[in-house]
Amino acid sequence: MPLTLVRAGEQGAIKKVGGRAETRRFLATLGFVPGTPVTMITEISGNVIVGIKEARVAISREMASKIIV
Repeated sequence: MPLTLVRAGEQGAIKKVGGRAETRRFLATLGFVPGTPVTMITEISGNVIVGIKEARVAISREMASKIIV
């Protein structure tokens, strides 16, 4: 399921990152690679804040929809 469907406080592991090549590269630099655990923290104004690799990262809802957990 896309990361956007994960509820606040739930955790999952990234299975796949979709989108164009530059989008996948950008997300990989932030730590969004298959096998990495990710925790949904909250959703604010169309953006999502997730916990990944001991950091909090804010990404757009559009980018979050390309991340499959």
